Amino acid sequence: MTHTNEQESQSRLYDRIVELEHVRALRELVDTFSILADQKDTQKQTTLFTADATVDSIVDGNVVSSLRGTDEIGTAFESFLKNFDIVYHFNGQHNVSISGNTAKGTLYCLVDLIATVDGKKINNKSGVHYEDEYVFEDGHWLIAKRTSTFAWQDRQEINT
Repeated sequence: MTHTNEQESQSRLYDRIVELEHVRALRELVDTFSILADQKDTQKQTTLFTADATVDSIVDGNVVSSLRGTDEIGTAFESFLKNFDIVYHFNGQHNVSISGNTAKGTLYCLVDLIATVDGKKINNKSGVHYEDEYVFEDGHWLIAKRTSTFAWQDRQEINT
């Protein structure tokens, strides 16, 4: 192998390592979002978004909420999550495509929202997939746009 080929090979390896680090950082971003939701820490959760981020929620093919900016997102998340005793996200597959300082991703998630209703524990379980757009700013990835599609929902009493 010539010196030039070795340099090209090392450059490709370096580029691949950087790409894998970005993929890992994006996975950490979406997992942190879910963990903070489970902890109901909406103040920290909003720091994962760009200042002008948008969040749209879709149920049965209809947009049920459309939020703009971190203040509106934080207020809505806090108002929603306070209705539940327990919030639990289980993230599944996460595919991303990176293009420079932007990326797109799809994340599948099971969400359990447990509330006390008339003295009974009720679990509102949903299968959700998120279509995300990310931006790399100031050395870290942020969510610029999130579309949450609630593919199915189930509500049932649980024993604790």
